[in-house]
Amino acid sequence: MALRAYRHILRATRIAFKGDQRLLPSARAQARSSFAENRSLLPSSQEAIDQIAHAEEVAKILRQNVVQGQQVESEQKADKYRLRIHEEIERGDNETIKMASKSINSLGGECCGGQ
Repeated sequence: MALRAYRHILRATRIAFKGDQRLLPSARAQARSSFAENRSLLPSSQEAIDQIAHAEEVAKILRQNVVQGQQVESEQKADKYRLRIHEEIERGDNETIKMASKSINSLGGECCGGQ
């Protein structure tokens, strides 16, 4: 189970940080050190099970929620970025945002501390 979670993390870092020669090795080293710290845990212990679940969740977040942006040269705008959105990125709609706004307003509250 731990080996599978470790492989999922490594795959997720490869997907999320593709082409980033500075961040990809760093993310993989962080995953390696986190797993090495917990190597002595018994596989059936609750702490090991929790750590594996955490690793799977981290892998999911890396695959579905991390988008790379790279600044591109443009004569019109200095702050222009190209985003690398791959097939596993979670794409939502604005319905959840609209629902949150309605629930805040229905409670008589204001967003952002009344600003």
